[in-house]
Amino acid sequence: MSDGARVIVGVSGSLESLTALHRAADEARERGAVLVPVLAWTPVGGEYNYRLRPCPPLLRAWREMAAGRLERALDEAFGGLPAGVRVEPQVVRGPAGPVLTGLADRPGDLLVVGAGRRGAVRGAVRRLFQGGGSVSHYCLAHARCTVLAVPPSDLQEDARALRRGVDLRELAALAAA
Repeated sequence: MSDGARVIVGVSGSLESLTALHRAADEARERGAVLVPVLAWTPVGGEYNYRLRPCPPLLRAWREMAAGRLERALDEAFGGLPAGVRVEPQVVRGPAGPVLTGLADRPGDLLVVGAGRRGAVRGAVRRLFQGGGSVSHYCLAHARCTVLAVPPSDLQEDARALRRGVDLRELAALAAA
């Protein structure tokens, strides 16, 4: 195993993050690096609201829920921890972009993030209503190490089509024509 080499990957449980998690595990195996899956979380309602009305039992519950989300994501992706690589999962309180770039602070680190779907409208809506761009954009702009932005897989697009009620057989027939 490489001395101190790490592959840090942001995990949320989304299809994009599971795709990134698989790629990160492959990269960690190839490099002989430690895989560090990270789930960043913030209190419901945000840090400001929590500071106004702190409730330690609620905070513990939210942290446990975040840890459960990370465990479920690893189960969904690999059926547990991935084989053939040392894994050091982390659940960290804070916004995802700053948490990930703060952890990936060594020159030899590789930070892996899901690139998300492309689309001008979706990005504009996120910036308007969520106060900023995507986590992947944040990481690309602020990371002090190499960042690998993993595009969505074709299977993700198929899953989205199914959720929208699109008949994939019809799409396949159209593509074949």
